[in-house]
Amino acid sequence: MNKASGNLQDNFLNIARKEDMMLTVFLINGYQIKGTVRSFDNFTILLNVDNKQQLVYKHAVSTIIPHRNINLNQPAE
Repeated sequence: MNKASGNLQDNFLNIARKEDMMLTVFLINGYQIKGTVRSFDNFTILLNVDNKQQLVYKHAVSTIIPHRNINLNQPAE
């Protein structure tokens, strides 16, 4: 396994961040957030939602749907 395929979650979020990709984040309470990833760490995702920052705890996330496909085979930088 190469470094690029080591952590699917980090790769997914990092590509979405770099490409300024619009996402829909579904929370476990049913709430939906549409925005772009500004940053993330082990526990949180910082989203840009309508030009405002929104910090979401990963344990509250159920599903993330990108508005276009993400190529996870991109080389790591």
